[in-house]
Amino acid sequence: MTTPTVLRPHAEDQYADELAVLAKHDDRPRPPGWRLSPWAVTTYILGDASHPGGVITPKYIGPRRIVEVAVATLATDRALLLLGVPGTAKTWLSEHLAAAVSGDSTLLVQGTAGTAEEAVRYGWNYARLLAEGPSREALTPSPVMRAMSEGRLARVEELTRMPSDVQDALITVLSEKTLPIPELNEEVQAAKGFNVIATANDRDRGVNELSSALRRRFNTVVLPVPASAEEEVEIVSRRVAQLGRSLELPETPAGLEEIRRVVTVFRELRSGVTSDGRTKVKSPSGTLSTAEAISVLTSGIALAAHFGDGVLRPSDVAAGIVGAVVQDPVSDRVVWQEYLETVVREREEWRDFYRACRDAG
Repeated sequence: MTTPTVLRPHAEDQYADELAVLAKHDDRPRPPGWRLSPWAVTTYILGDASHPGGVITPKYIGPRRIVEVAVATLATDRALLLLGVPGTAKTWLSEHLAAAVSGDSTLLVQGTAGTAEEAVRYGWNYARLLAEGPSREALTPSPVMRAMSEGRLARVEELTRMPSDVQDALITVLSEKTLPIPELNEEVQAAKGFNVIATANDRDRGVNELSSALRRRFNTVVLPVPASAEEEVEIVSRRVAQLGRSLELPETPAGLEEIRRVVTVFRELRSGVTSDGRTKVKSPSGTLSTAEAISVLTSGIALAAHFGDGVLRPSDVAAGIVGAVVQDPVSDRVVWQEYLETVVREREEWRDFYRACRDAG
């Protein structure tokens, strides 16, 4: 694996060695336009410690069948919609799927309330348009149009945040596999290998529901939250280590005890009950996702490395936890204080953590 020279390399660059190894040993049938077979794509996503070409690190930790269904969908004429609550690795999975299938994860449309239809269809270079009139040279292709022309995967992030009329610009693309350009009396037809991966969640504010016509064009795969605490601890440990290397943070052991504690706090507040099932707790307004746990611990490692003694301690993660939990300064603060006094305080082995959270609050 090459040493990254940018803050966050694209998946196809960061894991180029693994993709090359998989391609070299891949003797299974490949759909038209794919760099790897569906089996090899799944291996890239889930990892394989005993691969004959070397260790393939897991990119997603979760049920194998979910990944298989997602990959199989992309091999058909149906688009893929990754649906889940925030922090369930929808964007992460879509990027790695595009990297493995097309070798390019950069054909991306970021959905926001301000996303215009040009981001899905095409725009114009207005200087050339005024000087020369409508022409192919004056046209500015969208990532979707480029993916169609090149036979690659296009990614649409946060599909439900886009206005409904912009969402519906995808209907013709997904159903007819063409993109009309009426100004030129032409159309772009999708080359083999083209498809769309979209991500969405229905828990954030500002969500625009998909029309039934658009939903029918997608196969929906729901990404679950980690099924067990052990699975979530493994995900968090792996990503924290990866981020630490990417950010070139000073070497700081990410103590398993602190990782497990952060994961436990988030899971208990998320589910509304303690891990032993004996005490009900109130849930805050935030999602407290796995991604937020990773952020809390990465920030804690930075604190320990630059301002502490190099060992991750409760005081390094306490402020991050309080900040993640208390999104609403009124209602969430009440929830957090109640959890702190009725759950955290009663755990003898968590006394240092309790004091650190009291100080941070």
